[in-house]
Amino acid sequence: MGKATGFIDYKREKAPERKPLTRLNDWKEYSAPLPDQTLRTQGARCMDCGTPFCHIGTEINGVTSGCPIHNVIPEWNDLVYRGQWKEALDRLLKTNNFPEFTGRVCPAPCEGSCTLAITDPAVAIKSIERAIIDKGFENGWITPRIPEKRTGKKIAIVGSGPAGLASADQLNQAGHSVTVFERSDRAGGLLTYGIPNMKLEKDIVERRITLLTQEGIDFVTNTEVGKDITADELRAQFDSVILCIGAQKQRDLGLEGREAKGVHFAMDYLSTSTKSLLDSNFEDGQFIDAEGKDVIVIGGGDTGADCVATALRQKCNSVVQFGKHPVLPMARTSDNMWPVPPNVFTLEYAYEEAEAAFGEDPRKYSIQTKKLVADDDGNLKELHTIQMEKVEDENGLYVFKELPGTEKIWPAQLVFIAIGFEGAEQPLLKQFGVNTTARNVVDAIYGQYTTNIEAVFAAGDARRGQSLIVWAINEGREAAREVDRYLMGSSNLP
Repeated sequence: MGKATGFIDYKREKAPERKPLTRLNDWKEYSAPLPDQTLRTQGARCMDCGTPFCHIGTEINGVTSGCPIHNVIPEWNDLVYRGQWKEALDRLLKTNNFPEFTGRVCPAPCEGSCTLAITDPAVAIKSIERAIIDKGFENGWITPRIPEKRTGKKIAIVGSGPAGLASADQLNQAGHSVTVFERSDRAGGLLTYGIPNMKLEKDIVERRITLLTQEGIDFVTNTEVGKDITADELRAQFDSVILCIGAQKQRDLGLEGREAKGVHFAMDYLSTSTKSLLDSNFEDGQFIDAEGKDVIVIGGGDTGADCVATALRQKCNSVVQFGKHPVLPMARTSDNMWPVPPNVFTLEYAYEEAEAAFGEDPRKYSIQTKKLVADDDGNLKELHTIQMEKVEDENGLYVFKELPGTEKIWPAQLVFIAIGFEGAEQPLLKQFGVNTTARNVVDAIYGQYTTNIEAVFAAGDARRGQSLIVWAINEGREAAREVDRYLMGSSNLP
């Protein structure tokens, strides 16, 4: 701890962001790094706690608290404060395979459980993490690590999202030959096609894929396991298989008018937009275009926010996002105490942009969609809603009650459904013969990752359900260790 009074002497500084109306004219990242000296003072705010809750990495009442990959945050905060960037990078990479991803798109549960956050704004952990890895690439400190020898063991990983990439990286460094199968035309999974460019530019993902390829990992794209190659063929060709297919079965709306033209799943909208941008800068027309249309996003989470930001860049006529819950409080409530991250009102990037473009926050709270209505040609024209009230029933449980007289009709030519996911896609899992749970994810114990099928493992969202990128990396790393142990009898992987 280089400066004992740093948390008193310095205030938290937020990473700078480009002006909302300016960034709506492009698809580049909306945030920018802090200057080196500012980052050093931000590092000085770290208190070097006796028990650093920032890296406990656990779940409290179903909510992630601390860093699931157990980044030893106080150590690299102090190294940054001292200007020892190379040493900070070395320390960061001991626990995190991909800080360039987490430093941009992780919701930073580490900051929510920062001890300083009990009374003051948390240490700017996420900004410091991003700066460390970016400086590593800029200074040429990140170079291919070629394993000195190979074990002769071959491993197939199905899915190239963060869990699959983390498993591949760890197993490759252990000397195994790793092949990653990806059904899309580009590797990266949701890092590539699920997160918009303005949050994570794709050259950042491509840079990491290129590095992993240089280190010896084989990426096979445009290949869907279960169709282009069967589960039996894969098991016959490889010593072990890890299923990292995510939890991409999107939850649907069972409402009247769902079949209207113009009603789409949120992830279909985001993925086609990103693919068209990367392929042709939208010249190919192979995307869902919101230009000039009234857009409604159903679902109040981050995926819905990304839809708002995408529609704004496509020059929509209007955009509204529906959420069933009431507006969040401005400060922690008694049932949301530290070290659980604060569940409070924030103005995320997409909502700030909508305010700048249309003069108001696009979010509408405590609202229930009743039906969708199409015109005579089957094209969506409007959406009907009613307001709800969250009340406590006779059993002490909170339920949502409709409020008569609050019905409203909204003009809409595009609706995006962003109400969550229902687990992993089942056809591939059935072909492998792996057991699944009531939540439609692979039945594999956390920390073990073994399925009921010999030599077949599962990790990431495919096992735990839709979750955070840091949990995916955590599971990918741990599954790699278990596969290494299965193949070799023991493992030195962390």
